[in-house]
Amino acid sequence: PITPGELLCLGSSLAFSGLFYYLYRKKARAVARIQEAPKLQVDDDLPALVSAADGRCLPYVALEGIVLPAKAALTSHYHEGLQGVIQKLLLKEHRLIWNSLARSW
Repeated sequence: PITPGELLCLGSSLAFSGLFYYLYRKKARAVARIQEAPKLQVDDDLPALVSAADGRCLPYVALEGIVLPAKAALTSHYHEGLQGVIQKLLLKEHRLIWNSLARSW
């Protein structure tokens, strides 16, 4: 005979397995889209290609080309001769609304 505790453990195990499989498949689809992204060169044709796209935005694109730093390139402390740059970040703030029930913004 199966006890209620065993049924609870089996049910929770199946629920967690289903949840983790769903998350795995979701991330796998995102990775597949990134791997299938078209590779574009950074050249004079790129602005025209972006402006011709829907919404002036290219969803997943791999850009290949030489990047010049704005001030100075970052050098690695751990690998000699390795340099990098920091991508310019865009911060978009959403409007905050006071939630009186949770007493938070």
